[in-house]
Amino acid sequence: MKRAPQYLYLVCGVMLLIAGMSLAGVTPGAAQGDPTTTPPPPITDPLGQPPSFLLGYYDAWVKSPHAKVDAEAFVHWNAEGKVPAACATCHTTAGYVDFLGGDGTTAGKVEDDKAVGSVITCDACHNPTAANLTTVSFPSGVTVEGLGDATRCMVCHQGRASTVQVNAGIEKLGLTTDLDTVSADLRFTNIHYFAAAASLYGAEAQGGYQYEGKSYQRRFAHVEGYDSCIGCHNPHTLELKLTECATCHEDVETLEDLQNIRMQGSLSDYDGDGDITEGIYNEIKGMQEALYAAIQKYAADVAKAPIVYSETAYPYFFGDTNANGTLEEDEATAANGYKSFTARLAKAVYNYQVSIKDPGNFAHNAAYHIELLYDSMESLNEGMGGAMDLTAYTRNDPGHFDATGEPFRHWDAEGEVPGTCAKCHTASGLPTFLKNATNIAVKPSTSLACSTCHDAIPEFTVRASDKVTFPSGKVASFGDGVKDNLCLNCHQGRESTVSVNRAITNAKVGDDEVTDKLSFRNVHYFAAGASIFGNDAMGAYQYEGKEYNGRYIMDEDVESCSDCHNVHTLKIDEESCFDCHEDADTIYDVRGEDTPDIDGDGDTVEGIKAEIEALEADLLTKIQAYATEKAGASIAYAPLNHPYWFIDTNGDGKADPDEINSDNRFVAWTPNLLRAAYNYQYVMKDPGQFAHNGQYIAQILFDSLESIGGPDAVAKYARPEVKK
Repeated sequence: MKRAPQYLYLVCGVMLLIAGMSLAGVTPGAAQGDPTTTPPPPITDPLGQPPSFLLGYYDAWVKSPHAKVDAEAFVHWNAEGKVPAACATCHTTAGYVDFLGGDGTTAGKVEDDKAVGSVITCDACHNPTAANLTTVSFPSGVTVEGLGDATRCMVCHQGRASTVQVNAGIEKLGLTTDLDTVSADLRFTNIHYFAAAASLYGAEAQGGYQYEGKSYQRRFAHVEGYDSCIGCHNPHTLELKLTECATCHEDVETLEDLQNIRMQGSLSDYDGDGDITEGIYNEIKGMQEALYAAIQKYAADVAKAPIVYSETAYPYFFGDTNANGTLEEDEATAANGYKSFTARLAKAVYNYQVSIKDPGNFAHNAAYHIELLYDSMESLNEGMGGAMDLTAYTRNDPGHFDATGEPFRHWDAEGEVPGTCAKCHTASGLPTFLKNATNIAVKPSTSLACSTCHDAIPEFTVRASDKVTFPSGKVASFGDGVKDNLCLNCHQGRESTVSVNRAITNAKVGDDEVTDKLSFRNVHYFAAGASIFGNDAMGAYQYEGKEYNGRYIMDEDVESCSDCHNVHTLKIDEESCFDCHEDADTIYDVRGEDTPDIDGDGDTVEGIKAEIEALEADLLTKIQAYATEKAGASIAYAPLNHPYWFIDTNGDGKADPDEINSDNRFVAWTPNLLRAAYNYQYVMKDPGQFAHNGQYIAQILFDSLESIGGPDAVAKYARPEVKK
């Protein structure tokens, strides 16, 4: 960061002089303690000229909360006559400068108490030390580096507690495993106020209480230029740049309108009220209300001491002495502070306060707050033995926007997503690939973003991708200009007939010969594009001498991804399916008119999914029999654990927990076994294959069965005819 020119500090000094005069009552209005009515005095710069630009900054600042001399944030300690060092960093200018080390003392702490009567003046942020600040440490001990001017804001707007402090209080009393025992010594932990930075950085800062074993939204990434404090707020007035919000959010004219914003990536019914059109602000409000109800129920039923909350009175949670569920004036006293916390309750009330005390939570990091609120309810419900029905509530964003999902969190420990994975697992990966036809390693991203698929905002035009190359080397397309080609770049798998054949050729062994030169080839996940294009993509393993269906087109209105899926939530438009398939009760009942009795069970009305599932189950059985008889080693399949195929040490046909580890991976591969196992995995990893190209899927399953089981293995089955 460049150092500010010296004249700026001279200017700020003049501004400080003005501020000091105002606070001392020199100008009219200051005596009433209302800086919003205090007119700036006439001043001149060192050359005797009226610095009009300076007055603009002063006018902006003097109307801001940072200059409000009678605010509780600045008068709270007047009776004591001093602001304690522990509070002075954010409640006095001298304390802030001291904390940064701008007064020549050690940075990172305030040396002594500070005088009352201070506000946050220009000198807090406009001094050489603050100007070079790029790192901030949160109460959790996490340090975020490489920041810009907004670092100055985050020094204070980060809260004063975190997961770490809540856990410390519980551990001190030995309550880490006994979550539902009341302790009169356990106290409420307060995040403090306006912890916007803790919200913004989410899981990284750990400002909320993050439950063990759960994954949380990391830093919220808004559009470029509006993803930091000063990107959205005027740094002097602190007001939101409302007119700039309206560039993308067209209906925004007032501050209240911001509460109606809901992004296309947040189309789940989080608060369970059935409304997915309300602003995300109201989803959070609904979750807050639900959590408060859970807190009160748990306190009454488990802790056996009713509880009520005050947003303004310390220590915020009080005993509900008349058990009416409502805070009465005589209950909001320090002597009646709640004293029946359990460890479970302490975590939940902390998160409730975290969400309440950041009024901008819906803009700072809505997903993070929803996760905290949901997990708190879930934990309390566990303590109540499942007394509450939480099925209507939703925790995570859908599909491409689920920032807690393994597709985006897999590389957090490494801190880097490899170039081979970045295309589909980072927000910037696909744009980079489309521009350069390759990717490089990048830092993990929260999820996909608007800019992943859209090349212009707010126009939201979709990036062009008319021809898509599949792992087999084949090129396919829905047609020039069709937006859904973009989907094919990722939903194509990472292996193909070609790569499996290459591995087998390199092994130089016969079809039924075991070799240590072969290992399992994993197609990867959700290769829907490869399924749709069938033989035109060769994503599944296609046996030599066999013919296969190519691209599947259901009808002229259902030809590509978005004809069936919502492009943001990925949800299937099931009702449109039933317009044609009137006899189907669910999408799984759908069956094409030309579908034969593939599984040979005599049922010609069951959905094609059921036909395919019969072949799937039989193929797994035949794979296991082949492995034992021909490869000399029992095999078991675990769909969620890499590398998926393991040695079945006890021969029970299942992958048991003690068998699922990389040291026990199956290694006795033959070419025939590899082909069949590859196709089994292919089918399992495209859960919508029956709709994407059901008869193609049946063809590859049929051929896999025949390859490892011989003609008898498929004697009762019918292989769908190839469509020309």
